[in-house]
Order: sequence, then structure tokens, then C-alpha cells
Amino acid sequence: MEEIDTSSNPVRQGQWFVVQTLSNKEPAAKRYIDRYISENELDDYVFEVLVPEQTVSEVKHGKKTQRKRKLYPGYIFIHCRLYDEENKVVQKVWYFINGADGVIGFAGGKSPAPLKDAEIDRILNQVAESEGKEVPKVQYEVGEEVKITDGPFLNLSGRIDEIDAERGKLKISVSIFGRFTPVELEYWQVERLTDED
Repeated sequence: MEEIDTSSNPVRQGQWFVVQTLSNKEPAAKRYIDRYISENELDDYVFEVLVPEQTVSEVKHGKKTQRKRKLYPGYIFIHCRLYDEENKVVQKVWYFINGADGVIGFAGGKSPAPLKDAEIDRILNQVAESEGKEVPKVQYEVGEEVKITDGPFLNLSGRIDEIDAERGKLKISVSIFGRFTPVELEYWQVERLTDED
């Protein structure tokens, strides 16, 4: 993500605002705004549109799949100059963003407040931390009973003894020939036991 240097160019100063979107329209709103910034001569007003996401993995029908999950469903974050030097709303920015495909409007109504530095820093850190990482769709707990769905211990059940979230691994005690044996598996190789199991 490119850092915007606002110290040398006062025209590029801006703040981060929260914009509400229709359900599942966050990427479409981002694409629309990104595409039409230059056509509407807003390069000096709208700098970045952010849709914070993380990669989620799950296993369905024996196949591991990945998809993107939004960290803030129904919202996008826009770095822009919404207010001028006299603290009045810049009308062309206001109407452009509110008129974008999939956008409901700025959070805060007619006079939205920008995010505090600590708030946007936390969001940007979340995005940076989730880049290149994969998180399981299901979160497990120590002591939970699971069924193994892949590998040499297929269809056996076991109890979670340790969780290594950083590596995406679980240490599971599995009963083999009447003795409990520790086995290390990846998140996607197990599933929660249901009542029918």
C-alpha cells in the first residue's frame, strides 16, 4: 500500500472516512470510484479506497478452497479531501462518492467525521497482518472434539490439545489401538463433530 506524503503537498492532504455500501457491493464500489476518479477530475481529492479483507480457507467435499472475507462487511474506507480550508464539504467529492455504484452514503450522514489516526492505523495494521496469511473459516478451541477428514487418520476422532494459529496447525490426541497418540494436523484437515457423528 502506497503511503501518501502530505507534508510537501498541501493539496494532497486528506482524511479517512467510512462509507456504507450495499451488502456484498464493497468491491464494486471500490472499482467504480477507482475507475472514475480521473474522469471526474478528482485526483487531487480522492486518494485511496480500502476494502479490508483476509483470506479464509475451508474444506468442502474433500477439497480445500480459499476465498476472501471482508473484515468490515458493508463498509469501505476512503482517504480523501472531503472538507475545504473553510471546513465546508467539497460538493463534487460528496456527490461523486455518494453517487457511486453500491454506495449508501458516508457514515455520519451530512457531516461525517473523519476517522481518528489511531482508528485508521488499527485498520491498516489489520490489513497488513492478514496479507499473505490464511485463516481457517472455523476457529477451534483446546479440548474440543474433532473428526479428521484428510490424511492417514481419516475418519478418526480426537481431542484438540494445542492450537498453533500462526502456523495453522492443531495438535490432536487420537485413540489408536486403545492408546492416545498426539498427531499434528492442519486446520483444514479436521472438522467439528456434529451430533450425528
